[in-house]
Amino acid sequence: MKFTDGYWLLREGVTAAHPAQVLDVEETDGALEVHAPTRPIRSRGDLMTGPVLTLRAHSPLPDVIGLTLTHFSGGPSHRPAFELPAAATVPRITCDDEHATLTSGDLSVRVARTGPWNVEFRAHGRTLTRSGPRNTGIMRDPSGAHHLREQLVLNVGTSVYGLGERFGPLVKNGQTVDIWQSDGGTCSEQAYKNVPFFLTDAGYGVFVDHPGRVSFEVASEVVSRVQFSAETQELTYYVIHGPTPKDILRRYTALTGRPALPPAWSFGLWLSTSFTTSYDEETVTSFIEGMRERELPLSVFHFDCFWMREFHWCDFRWDDRVFPDPEGMLARLKARGLRVSVWINPYIAQRSPLFAEGKALGHLLRRPDGGVWQWDMWQPGMALVDFTSPAARDWYAAKLRALLAQGVDCFKTDFGERVPLDVVWSDGSDPERMHNYYTYLYNRTVFEVLREHRGEEEAVLFARSATAGSQQFPVHWGGDCEATYQSMAESLRGGLSLGLSGFGFWSHDIGGFEGTPSPALFKRWLAFGLLSSHSRLHGSGSYRVPWLFDEESVDVARHFTRLKLRLMPYLYEAARTAHREGLPVMRAMVLEFPDDPGCAHLERQYMLGPDLLVAPVFDDDGDVTYYVPEGTWTHFLTGRAVTGPRWVRERHGVMSVPLLVRPGAVLPVGARDDRPDYDHADGVTLRAYGLRPGERVTVPVGDVTFTVVREGDVLRATCSDPAAPWALAAGAREARALPGTGALALAAEPA
Repeated sequence: MKFTDGYWLLREGVTAAHPAQVLDVEETDGALEVHAPTRPIRSRGDLMTGPVLTLRAHSPLPDVIGLTLTHFSGGPSHRPAFELPAAATVPRITCDDEHATLTSGDLSVRVARTGPWNVEFRAHGRTLTRSGPRNTGIMRDPSGAHHLREQLVLNVGTSVYGLGERFGPLVKNGQTVDIWQSDGGTCSEQAYKNVPFFLTDAGYGVFVDHPGRVSFEVASEVVSRVQFSAETQELTYYVIHGPTPKDILRRYTALTGRPALPPAWSFGLWLSTSFTTSYDEETVTSFIEGMRERELPLSVFHFDCFWMREFHWCDFRWDDRVFPDPEGMLARLKARGLRVSVWINPYIAQRSPLFAEGKALGHLLRRPDGGVWQWDMWQPGMALVDFTSPAARDWYAAKLRALLAQGVDCFKTDFGERVPLDVVWSDGSDPERMHNYYTYLYNRTVFEVLREHRGEEEAVLFARSATAGSQQFPVHWGGDCEATYQSMAESLRGGLSLGLSGFGFWSHDIGGFEGTPSPALFKRWLAFGLLSSHSRLHGSGSYRVPWLFDEESVDVARHFTRLKLRLMPYLYEAARTAHREGLPVMRAMVLEFPDDPGCAHLERQYMLGPDLLVAPVFDDDGDVTYYVPEGTWTHFLTGRAVTGPRWVRERHGVMSVPLLVRPGAVLPVGARDDRPDYDHADGVTLRAYGLRPGERVTVPVGDVTFTVVREGDVLRATCSDPAAPWALAAGAREARALPGTGALALAAEPA
């Protein structure tokens, strides 16, 4: 939200009060508390009125410092609130005549005790960012609403990333971003996944601990600052030190939660019935049989909304007009080696039998007059499940358990963005704060059911809406994109932005959701989709089986599906890293190369894990331009070398895409290309690229670790478990580099 009219003036109807100086400082319970009047104190007469802003500095984790700004503290309890860990560190507090300082790890916040208002965040002897005079403010807008505002200085050349899944430019400088859940597609400033966290390439990130609407002005209202504000009397934000972007993500996800590890089978190809198409078991079987006949490996079959009867969404009952034997059908699908996903949402249509049941039990969200909140946008007379009620969560979960008992494996948790404000929540939550937070409760409820029923290692969702912390419940997909190259590119921007917001796993609708892609677009999107964390064929009004486009689409789908399955030893280790450290599988280039200024704005290419560069083709003719960082990289598919740093322009056929291996990498390639959930170490091939003499690389694959060392012109590999059935013969194997490729295949053969 913008409050000013240029540099000197406020907008009409806006009033502002800014801390003018520090009155006193206290140390309480390991925190530093500062009281700052908003007028200079020249005499005792100036002490008779306010406002006074209280600033409390505290630290939940090393290198993470929170500042809580408070005007009036007598308001209602702040529900809901993000679930953050209790303080696990004791910061160091020092005070002298000039400054009051709180230090956590290498990060300090220093408040000037004399002179104009100044709060600095420092690390390693330099200022990362600061808030100076007229930056922190108690603001009232023309309606009289009360806001707290903070502005943090952006140093020259600093780029800002994150703030959720945003489809505009990857670098957020110059943008206004409102953290507010919306069902707006992928083509606007609205977003399904809003996260009040931004990351910079200047050694720090900022998490605003407010689940409701937070308005960010990123180098926009004031071009040298990031501003954030919320309509509240108390606002907490955390500055998170890196120094690298990866370190920032590690610490941010330690604060807000790290992704669960999805099961290996979820990384295979998902095929959907699509959204508004007509289908029954015969149709479903024809798709699956068609995939088998064409040797297209399929891992998951997904039933979208019309598995339930129209106007009954959600009643969690199979439409018996087209699925008279759901248990038998599911058993038949399982016999084919498939997992099954079904579409759900948190809305209950009036015609659903669950509406009357939920109303009678008090499980549906209510209006202030006590009646059930309803509207007609989506399903006639629909209501929302009140997930703030433990009883309502148990009721909803019981419906899902019945489906799991039938043989369903996972759920696509659609919607969760259109949450009203004129309502009363069961636990008394503030409606404005619940609007964004609702999706967290919804997806957590479903994920916990899966974890309870299927086990820790089998739980996986396909979720659309999210907020801070929702990364704990993967996987997330990019929502309703159009069948155009422009939408393909905006989807990629959204996924990279989400990855820079703490989310480890992300997918999108291959070919686009709205409309039907041309065969050329479909083939280009197949390559992109199958070199993503998760891969799903899904559309709106038309099927997405490849042979409906052309026979070449079948070949492209087969080629890239099998490629992904062979890369599973590498991809699943990247997934483990996302789970352990919070680093995404699909990574913006700046995350891997923060010191290369050429990577700061790159948004049409990405790193798939730490060692594979992917540059999707957004053109029928196959023309693509991409940036290669320093070193000699190798095209994975052809073995051709490309040396950077430089821009490269190439033309690729539909069976190809720029897929480059980082110099110094050792890539484990699996022995199977028919399924993702195999023993990744059994028969694995290690491909070494550009190792220097004496260089040693460790390669984890499942429960074993391989070590590859270059000794002169010879590469030698050893296994951590020479007694295992997949151990290298005699514990080691050596070979000479293959001429002209820069790669060496080291095969882990059965002993």
